[in-house]
Amino acid sequence: MKRIMISALAVAAALASAGAVAQQPAAPTAAEADAFVASAEKQLADFSVEANRVAWINNTYITDDTDALAAKYGTIGTEMAVKFAKKAARFQKVPGLSFDTKRKLDILRGGLVLPAPTTPGAANELNEIATRLNSTYGKGKGTLHGKPISGSDIEAAMGTSRDPAALKEMWVSWHDNVGKPMRADYARMVEIANLGAKELGYPDTGAMWRSQYDMPPDQFAALTDKLWNQVKPLYDELHCYTRAKLNAKYGDAIQPRTGPIRADLLGNMWAQEWGNIYDVVAPPGTGDLGYEVGDLLKAKGYDWKKMVETGEGFYSSLGFAPLPDTFWKRSLFLKPADRDVVCHASAWDIDNKDDLRIKLCIKVNSDDFVTIHHELGHNYYQRAYKNQPFLYENGANDGFHEAIGDFVALSITPQYLVSIGLLDPAKVPSADKDIGLLLRQAMDKVAFLPFGLLVDKWRWGVFSGQIQPADYNKAWTALRLQYQGVTPPAPRDDATAFDPGAKYHVPGNTPYTRYFLARLLQFQFYKAACEQAGWKGPLHRCSFYNNKEVGRRLNAMLEMGASRPWPDALEKFTGTREISGDAMVAYFQPLMVWLKQQNKGQRCGW
Repeated sequence: MKRIMISALAVAAALASAGAVAQQPAAPTAAEADAFVASAEKQLADFSVEANRVAWINNTYITDDTDALAAKYGTIGTEMAVKFAKKAARFQKVPGLSFDTKRKLDILRGGLVLPAPTTPGAANELNEIATRLNSTYGKGKGTLHGKPISGSDIEAAMGTSRDPAALKEMWVSWHDNVGKPMRADYARMVEIANLGAKELGYPDTGAMWRSQYDMPPDQFAALTDKLWNQVKPLYDELHCYTRAKLNAKYGDAIQPRTGPIRADLLGNMWAQEWGNIYDVVAPPGTGDLGYEVGDLLKAKGYDWKKMVETGEGFYSSLGFAPLPDTFWKRSLFLKPADRDVVCHASAWDIDNKDDLRIKLCIKVNSDDFVTIHHELGHNYYQRAYKNQPFLYENGANDGFHEAIGDFVALSITPQYLVSIGLLDPAKVPSADKDIGLLLRQAMDKVAFLPFGLLVDKWRWGVFSGQIQPADYNKAWTALRLQYQGVTPPAPRDDATAFDPGAKYHVPGNTPYTRYFLARLLQFQFYKAACEQAGWKGPLHRCSFYNNKEVGRRLNAMLEMGASRPWPDALEKFTGTREISGDAMVAYFQPLMVWLKQQNKGQRCGW
């Protein structure tokens, strides 16, 4: 009956207007823009709570049913966000807009990760594909000695194994079993998302992603290139030194002394961080730090809970309130034995207020100890800006969100380990161990930089059409060679392989440049915090643990959320308005001098 009445009204309206002079719709006003933003913000805030709960269930209990629910809510959310984005575009050039209304309109217009076009069924298809890709990764398995092994177990095994055949098997099986089945779905997803981005006035989805940094998309891409060039010389020296050590260990047949490094030998499934092979590259004497964090944790009987409590304790020492009881009741800390979950670590704010959670499959090792400090950084950021309007409940930019926990983790220095009772004061490395301390950090922090850049370089090319589906894998391998100087351990069939899908953030559709920015921002934050704490020694030995003044200033930046352009937030804590690689270069300067000495006579580059 309702449908008939609407049809009758539509006919009546059409008849009444027949023969009348067509009139242009009235231009939208600033007051209408204000009302639209207020309405959109409330609807999105209300929907987000239920959608977050559904997503949490799907990530921690993967079944066909939870996949279907996640796809349904993803569709609703996408359609809602697309509707608001299109309406926001109407108000972009309205005169007299307030700062907040203009900023929120920009957030609404460009804040989608995967925009669906208004074509009937497009949002549903897009979300079904996105959910399928995410679950394919979560359920994925590789093999070790011919037996199935999960992704989180492969990550751990590749960090400890020094058997080239086993490393190759894990690398190839994971990339083939997990990545390859995603290829057609990914190409279709790109096609749909690009149609949506064009409807919103962007050339493609990649340009839409780059528009979220308070500057034009092309200007942001140029900024990432500038930042990379600031730190590339440090990476090049580290690559040269590491390759020589791998060659010495494995021989020319496994790792040639010139050219790229075999990706599976670097202690990480994606060769993105190399700290797990520190034992291979550590220089005799100075490289022996006298302790390994994972060993300290095990020796002191740490379990998952004690590791998380220790991470919480760092933030408490800065003056932040303890985590709510619900955090401990509702988080996922261990991999369940009875079901599939997405083990990839993540931090959640379910109700945009106090329902904070982390999700990871904790193992008692150094990596997960650092990861816990990192993920909690998200939670404390989320709580700091909880009183902002919903559209401002986010980081100043996405690099900020990733950098907070990382800069805190930089403070996991020997002195910090002494302070929390993990390290015997008599075993604190002496000054002659500084090169070892720096090299251990560089194997993760510096080694990551090119990977942090190239993941989105690849996606920007895919979204723009510069990289066509037939060349997906070929282009990925080429970018890894260009930026990282690494190569697969076995030839890849570029006609069928989809190696990008073996990295969670690609099927999970998480923009990745944030991690590149975070690697640089964390050193800016760290240097600023150490100066605020009055630290006088070598920068890399600084810990601001237990410094309430640093916590006060940090909270002043965090509680701003996304309410101001990111240079304002950066200036609030560091005193500068520009992201720069200079703080990282300063941190590693002693190592840079040493690496150049070690690399004399080597043919660096690839």
